[in-house]
Amino acid sequence: MTTVEFRTPEALADAERWTAHNYHPLPVVVAEAEGAWVTDVDGVRYLDFLAGYSALNFGHRHPGLIAAAHAQLDRVTLTSRAFVHDQFATFCRGLAELCGKDMVLPMNTGAEAVETAIKVARKWGYRVKGVADEQAEIIVAADNFHGRTTTIVSFSTDPDARADFGPYTPGFVVVPFGDLEAVRAAITPNTVAVLMEPIQGEAGVLVPPAGFLAGIRELCTDHNVLMIADEIQSGLGRTGKTFAIEHEGVVPDMYVLGKALGGGIVPVSAVAADRAVLGVLKPGEHGSTFGGNPLACAVGAEVVKLLETGEFQERSARLGARLHAGLEALIGQGVVAVRGRGLWAGVDIDPVLMTGRQACERLAQRGVLAKDTHGSTIRLAPPLVVTEEDLDHALAQLAEVLKG
Repeated sequence: MTTVEFRTPEALADAERWTAHNYHPLPVVVAEAEGAWVTDVDGVRYLDFLAGYSALNFGHRHPGLIAAAHAQLDRVTLTSRAFVHDQFATFCRGLAELCGKDMVLPMNTGAEAVETAIKVARKWGYRVKGVADEQAEIIVAADNFHGRTTTIVSFSTDPDARADFGPYTPGFVVVPFGDLEAVRAAITPNTVAVLMEPIQGEAGVLVPPAGFLAGIRELCTDHNVLMIADEIQSGLGRTGKTFAIEHEGVVPDMYVLGKALGGGIVPVSAVAADRAVLGVLKPGEHGSTFGGNPLACAVGAEVVKLLETGEFQERSARLGARLHAGLEALIGQGVVAVRGRGLWAGVDIDPVLMTGRQACERLAQRGVLAKDTHGSTIRLAPPLVVTEEDLDHALAQLAEVLKG
């Protein structure tokens, strides 16, 4: 009798032994992936319903993106910003036009893009608005998630993200998400920006009340304050539009982008704004060795081309309606509430049945990968290349999990 040796336990043990425990991953070790599916080291296939927190909006190994990366790998991968390379202007122009803005500042990670937006907003406040030195304030939302740098966690309200990492950076005013009157009350002559996610992802895919984002836009215009939309998770097709903020017909002063901008291949992030805002930066005041590198720009430019067709936005809207209809049918059958837009959903599991972690573990056992957050909530964000059959399969597995 042949004994089958599974590689997963050893791989998990090695990861536990040699890496810092800053994550609590599901016990799955991915070896290959394509489209909306991944395969582990033992040959077991899973439907990916997390898509790298939206970094994989176009699926794993999208052929066009892989081709762009391969072509660039054969030419040049890094120059630093000490020189200009032939992919730089192509990417920056394409992204600026997609955003309807004058300029782009490329970086690497989402957190770097948020830090960039904070620095730009502060300098704009001092040099353009006339705020006194060291007095700039930025309004942010409770339950936000903008990254994990020391400055960003300074205005986090999540104890896991914030505790034990002080002293904290001042200059931020936290208000409840969705409370327009609280934003209005928080604005002072020293306010330089309002920084918010149009939909809060880490908090459980929280959609603000209708009119909230439009109200912020009006307040910012009236008080000469920058409106900054962190579209790192919510943007680039995830909600059925290029940017989630478009659902309210709002145009921010600054977009903060990341995740899907790198096509699931390389980390790419950026800030997009008009010259009157981004133009405040001068040489030497901000930068990154890898930001805007040739490989990142080649992939990012191809991502922009994919979004220009509108195909992925349409798929997200159409298939998202199917996803949400299926989830809402489970309310009262183990699901308490469902939120989200497009192919993005926060699903509150009845805590009497199980935690969100337990739900995700049981889904993984049935071949579907998702991620829990905040107790009994799970987040679903499949790649935008997911099929109707894939969606129906995942919904069926969730229904079975809820039966216990």
